[in-house]
Amino acid sequence: MDYDLFVIGAGSGGVRAARMAAGFGAKVAVAEDRYMGGTCVNVGCVPKKLYVYASEFSHAFEDARGFGWNGDVPGFTWETLRDNKKQEISRLNAIYDNLLAGVNADVINGRATIVDANTVEVNGQHYTAEKILVATGGWPRRDHRPGAELGVDSNEVFDLDQFPERILIAGGGYIAVEFAGIFNGLGSKVTQLYRGPLFLRGFDQDIREFAAQELPKSGIDLRFNTIIDSIERTPDGLLCKLSDRTEMVVDQVLYAIGREPHTEGLGLENVNVELDDQGYIKVDDEFRTSEPSIFAVGDIIGGMELTPVALAEGMSFARKQYGPQQKEVEYDFIPSAVFCQPNIGTVGFTEEQAREEFGEITLYKSSFKPMKHTISGRDEKTFMKLIVDNASDRVVGVHMMGPDAGEIIQGIAIALKAGATKATFDATIGIHPTAAEEFVTMREPWTP
Repeated sequence: MDYDLFVIGAGSGGVRAARMAAGFGAKVAVAEDRYMGGTCVNVGCVPKKLYVYASEFSHAFEDARGFGWNGDVPGFTWETLRDNKKQEISRLNAIYDNLLAGVNADVINGRATIVDANTVEVNGQHYTAEKILVATGGWPRRDHRPGAELGVDSNEVFDLDQFPERILIAGGGYIAVEFAGIFNGLGSKVTQLYRGPLFLRGFDQDIREFAAQELPKSGIDLRFNTIIDSIERTPDGLLCKLSDRTEMVVDQVLYAIGREPHTEGLGLENVNVELDDQGYIKVDDEFRTSEPSIFAVGDIIGGMELTPVALAEGMSFARKQYGPQQKEVEYDFIPSAVFCQPNIGTVGFTEEQAREEFGEITLYKSSFKPMKHTISGRDEKTFMKLIVDNASDRVVGVHMMGPDAGEIIQGIAIALKAGATKATFDATIGIHPTAAEEFVTMREPWTP
């Protein structure tokens, strides 16, 4: 064999697996046909968070007036943000290259196709490997209604040639919600559509309802039970005909209607790799597919599509195959955040899941105006929620929407992973004055 391990995809999971395996002594190659670092570094978490930072300045300038800072909000230049982002991504791409070079892993530029259970083809050349790891991640799903090709997806939206003064965003997941906040903060007139009655499916119901109440306060035109029927290019912009029989003209349409496994051109039809009904690769606890020599990690296997999860899976795979044994990745109490404005942070069970899992539960809820906005004048509230299993007193779910929710929930996640009870929360002295202290001062159970 040419290699012990051939990794297809240089994203978070693939690079982590390759680095760890090479560090344990395996001879490793990594094939990548687009950009080092995968979705997160190039068209996901990193550029998105940079754009979120940019979008928050407009609100901060306005908030400052209540604190005595007088003056106009400065002008915004899209090209500066876009090009500075490109420079930062290029720097990170180089870091990923150096990480692999540092462990003597071979990087092969090109789309890899699986030829058989131990052979991969890249740019017309065949490579053999004892094991093949698929880590090609996900890809934005596209709409196929008339004119949908005139819109862009979440990969393309970062690098628009011109800033859209009017943007229509289709979708109700976290990506759509985040970009609605980004473009609203940067100065666009934003309309967001979702096909169902309430967006953010899969999140706690209280968070979903609170977000639907809070996000329009910043000027986002949020519409449910509505989709784009068609798009036409006109001299004034893109004419969008909607399912509620209304029409609107915008400068840009963003489709953020979900993601799907990136298996195109991968050659899975050449091997015995079983897929589920959504096209994700099925794997066992060792990330082995139904083809014994082929493995898969990350978004391509359809679990929690989060960068830290892909990293954990890549590390677990490498340890099991080439290093000291490690127990399976633990998927309980994995925190996540939505970087809308204000942020959403969540860890553990939703109320609906907790009732099904534990039966009798107790809820603690709090909603208040953040201290900063008592002077800034911004009409924004924070919401917090604790879910407690009555039988054990263990806190099994924590959900928040408010400033710095992601930062706060990361710390809360450690407590939940350690098995903290409500009594533990009650016995913890808070830091005053902070929003986070509310989590350890909620004493009265919520009653409907």
